[in-house]
Amino acid sequence: MLRAGMSTRNVANNFNCNHSTIVRLRQRFLATNTVADRPRPGAPRVTTQAQDQMIMLQHLRERFRTATVPARETAGRYRPRIADHTVRRRLREHGLHARRSFRGPILTQYHRRQRLEWARGHLHWTRQRWQEVMFSDESRFNLSHGDGRIRVWRRTGERYACCIQEVDRWGGGSVMVWAGVSFRYKTALHFCDQSLNAQQR
Repeated sequence: MLRAGMSTRNVANNFNCNHSTIVRLRQRFLATNTVADRPRPGAPRVTTQAQDQMIMLQHLRERFRTATVPARETAGRYRPRIADHTVRRRLREHGLHARRSFRGPILTQYHRRQRLEWARGHLHWTRQRWQEVMFSDESRFNLSHGDGRIRVWRRTGERYACCIQEVDRWGGGSVMVWAGVSFRYKTALHFCDQSLNAQQR
């Protein structure tokens, strides 16, 4: 736009930004032939490239490893150990982010086979047929302790690959509630005083 003859003020109005922003970008382009930020010195890195690679490999081999462990075991260039947030930055640089792990029950081969057969049997159901189905489920809320949220370091798309935390559900010291929902309706929330099964649902 500036090359076409527009003034810096008109360009700023067109992009709805401050006039000084366009002026600085124009000066930067004339000086460096680019509008990218100039490199800043910043603080020197406290880890070597080999240490960064080792931190990434450790978390790829042990996905539930916390950032405090490599921080305690890794010696920095200028101090006896590095900080926890340094480890998190190195992992984010390699595409690893701390996410809540997918929690699923322990499945046997029989369970897996039954679930696969059910999915294949309902693969071609129409939307109208699904509207006639009601889904119900129960949830437990612990009273004496929290369920805990263990973070797992993973890349995008790896939620079901190697980052599943297996859990064995058990009762005691909790409140169990049950409810159902369909396409147009939902049931009331029911409090359960005993364990649910196929007969006591």
